Amino acid sequence: MDLDKNMIVLQKCSHNNVDFEVLAYDKLRGAQSVNMAQSMFFAEQTGLKVKQVKITLNNSSIKTEAGALYYSKGKIESKTKSGGATGLFKKAVSGALTNESAIKPTYTGSGEIYLEPSFKHYLVLELDNDSIIVDKGLFFCCSAEIDIKVMAQKNVSSALLGGEGVFQIQLIGTGVVILELDVPESEIVSYELTNGEELKVDGNFAIARTSGVSFSVTKSDKSLLGSAINGEGFLNTFKGEGTVWLAPTAPMYKRLYTGISFGNSSINNQE
Repeated sequence: MDLDKNMIVLQKCSHNNVDFEVLAYDKLRGAQSVNMAQSMFFAEQTGLKVKQVKITLNNSSIKTEAGALYYSKGKIESKTKSGGATGLFKKAVSGALTNESAIKPTYTGSGEIYLEPSFKHYLVLELDNDSIIVDKGLFFCCSAEIDIKVMAQKNVSSALLGGEGVFQIQLIGTGVVILELDVPESEIVSYELTNGEELKVDGNFAIARTSGVSFSVTKSDKSLLGSAINGEGFLNTFKGEGTVWLAPTAPMYKRLYTGISFGNSSINNQE
């Protein structure tokens, strides 16, 4: 079956005999009712497309989030490592705390793998003997050479006040990492920190950082009283040497989705 006629390649990269592609269905043509056709029309007008990650293996391996597989073709085997009952329990606990699954299956062989389609967006990162820390629930797939670990926040303030949770996912090694996001790549902003620079963020829309950047929650003013009256309170603070990726528009999409008002104008416009 040839899907290429209705699919476009948004991004493509390769590593160690593995080709990663982010695809998009150009148009959906399966309307079965007027209401469905109307929804599809508005989706097309706003550029909303169904996207899917395709992975081509050539005697190679990849790791995915559990349940991400949609279908595959070729000689491909799936393997999971639980580490026994004790290892499985530890992974289940860490998975519950990070919004990630307990097991990351590995697919090995030659053929094509298609992961679950989605209206969400994907960020493709290429690591070169590097380590990044990503927000909970964002990991989607990666090269088999990437080591996936659970990392605990280093201080109480970041765990309790930062909005990122107690644990995050750390990805270590050389290869390709794909994250599943609520915002398009064009709206992701990356900042390079050097010489102990600080990046202060009012909210939890930082999606990833390299391991050389520390994370803590700090007062927006020198005093607690000043922090309380200046309207900012506490800020998520990133400091060190490395890169921080931000999704500044993410809170706006959440407001649009839930119908929360922007200032004096309600999204639902119920008046």
